[in-house]
Amino acid sequence: MAEVIWTEPALQQLDAIAEYIALDNAAAARDLVQDVFNKIERLESFPASGRIPPELPDSVYREVVVPPCRIFYRQEAQQVFVLFVMREERQLRSFMLENR
Repeated sequence: MAEVIWTEPALQQLDAIAEYIALDNAAAARDLVQDVFNKIERLESFPASGRIPPELPDSVYREVVVPPCRIFYRQEAQQVFVLFVMREERQLRSFMLENR
């Protein structure tokens, strides 16, 4: 089994998305966070189960989609590092370039 490790930026990004949703619907925000953690927990047993992001076909990164979120991670040996969470509608490449 792999150990899932959330990075601080990924947790902050998920929190920001949940806070925005909570402005209109607190229950939906709680459900989203629970769904994300449930899906990511599966990576303990199946670390390669996420898809390769379509924008990064030759990447070592994988993603899990829990609408409206895309959760990016990388597996290293028996560890899964959750690195980045973003809303689905954002374009990955332009977002990455803006933050460099």
